[in-house]
Amino acid sequence: MVEKISTPAFVLDMARLRRNLETAQRIREAADCKILLATKAFALPAAFPMMRDYLDGTTASGEQEAQLGADTFGKEVHVYSPAYAPGEVERLTEIAQHIYFNSANQLDHYGAQAKAAGAQIGLRVNPGYSNATLGGDLYDPCAPMSRFGEVADRLDQVDWDLVDIFHVHALCESGSDGSVGLIEHVADRFAPFLERVSAVNFGGGHFINKADYDVNALIAAIQAFRTRFDVEVILEPGGGLVVDTGELHATVIDLHWNDGDIALLDASASTHMPDVLEVPYRPGIIGAEEADALAHTYRLAGRTCMTGDIIGDYSFSAPLRPGDRLVFTDQMHYTFVKTNTFNGTPLANLAIRHEDGTIETLSDFGYDAFRARLGR
Repeated sequence: MVEKISTPAFVLDMARLRRNLETAQRIREAADCKILLATKAFALPAAFPMMRDYLDGTTASGEQEAQLGADTFGKEVHVYSPAYAPGEVERLTEIAQHIYFNSANQLDHYGAQAKAAGAQIGLRVNPGYSNATLGGDLYDPCAPMSRFGEVADRLDQVDWDLVDIFHVHALCESGSDGSVGLIEHVADRFAPFLERVSAVNFGGGHFINKADYDVNALIAAIQAFRTRFDVEVILEPGGGLVVDTGELHATVIDLHWNDGDIALLDASASTHMPDVLEVPYRPGIIGAEEADALAHTYRLAGRTCMTGDIIGDYSFSAPLRPGDRLVFTDQMHYTFVKTNTFNGTPLANLAIRHEDGTIETLSDFGYDAFRARLGR
């Protein structure tokens, strides 16, 4: 069913979200671990009341995300940054109970201060384990010259008396083989350091709600790890919690021809789906197939002035016409959190589909949203 909602708009399906959260709850209970929402991938406060019932808190990639977690989600707030600016750690100790540092150098600068303020201290380690299944080196935290985490050869220089949480993040949209492989790699490679901490955070990228993800294998790996090291285990998925839970609704606003049929949409790769260009990846569309698979093929494009604002080539069983609605699938992770207003393009609005099927619109983005970010 194509719903009557102004486009472009991201629509979260709450029933599907609950289904995904039940997977997280199963892992938490069976493996006796903590699961946090990584707000860098998904930050929709209207969904937080439901998510709060299934998760242990939020993890942030900076001060403002941490503030959002504290203000709108509650429960535990964890925060990590590759580098903290002067004064930032002091402010974070007021809102976050767990503060992670990227290096021995950052730990030396700020660790004692954060510890004295009562925070649990984490150190991110580069485990040298690459299993990012999307985007190659661009999305691999352990790629050569990565800025993420202290390298193994320098861990002997760390003041481990300051560290409570051994933190690694090496995955991106990984299946259970990646999750289990990372857990086993860390156990085998870093045992002397694991014996000095009280918790291990295996980061994000665990795509626990993909159809082929073996949840039982993950549970067994966490159980074995906890038995061996007697530590708390933390996971912090973002996309893995909201995969396949919502769509981006768009409308065809004009048709063009230049050596092929082109459909111009009110949704844009540049402004509404930047990962289409950055990864790149190809979003699915309800009722559409690959180019030339069906009778009518179109290049779908946004209406910004960026030449590369191309979503992709798709085929349809009937010709497209202005006013036709297109629904892009799996559009909840790393989408609306990354949108922008290039060219003054309106932000896509946000909506939720409640479990009874009713739609609630959460925003009315317009000129004010564009103007506010340009200063006085």
